[in-house]
Amino acid sequence: MVRELPPDARPREKLLSRGPQALADAELLALLLRTGLRGQPVLTFAQGLLERFGGLSGLLQATPAQLAAVKGLGPAKRAELLAVFELARRALSERLRERPVLDSPQAVAELLRLQLADRGHEVFTVLFLDAQHRLIALEELFRGTLQETSVYPREVALRALHHGAASVIFAHNHPSGVAEPSAADAALTRRLQAALALLDVRVLDHFVVTRGGCTSLAARGML
Repeated sequence: MVRELPPDARPREKLLSRGPQALADAELLALLLRTGLRGQPVLTFAQGLLERFGGLSGLLQATPAQLAAVKGLGPAKRAELLAVFELARRALSERLRERPVLDSPQAVAELLRLQLADRGHEVFTVLFLDAQHRLIALEELFRGTLQETSVYPREVALRALHHGAASVIFAHNHPSGVAEPSAADAALTRRLQAALALLDVRVLDHFVVTRGGCTSLAARGML
């Protein structure tokens, strides 16, 4: 347990005296977990969780089923972790809504990596923007192996109309870790671009997301 540590090494006291920035990832996680396992201190347990899921980014993407498979994570701890993870995602989304998307490409990349980088399957996401390029909504519209025929322009168009979007940004992940956009990615983007042009909705970009970062099709001249 945390109280078994020396006073100056306890994450809570360290946080209160020096601020949260002074704590390592495992220490912050240990504050949420509170207790470890028999023979395994809470800091060791927290570090093991981070290693199991590939760091904070991977842990943030953990599903309820994945957390349930971890020995020592009961329903109460799982619920608390999932609530904190969701709060982190919502906070980042709110930050994007507070400023023009095009003036903050790093914030967009952070959000996309948080949402998509650690998924084990491909996910196609659309950011719907207003006329000032502020985020209205982020929606995951399609899952599975993405091909030109598996993403439906009609559904994307309907969601754009629903949100009253003036423009959109597409994103999808490559679980393989290969960040290079494929010819199929470019073809899909052009197909969606043509459909949305009929509604006067601009396609600003399409990002390919991996753990290593985000690759912009617009920057590659593929739009």
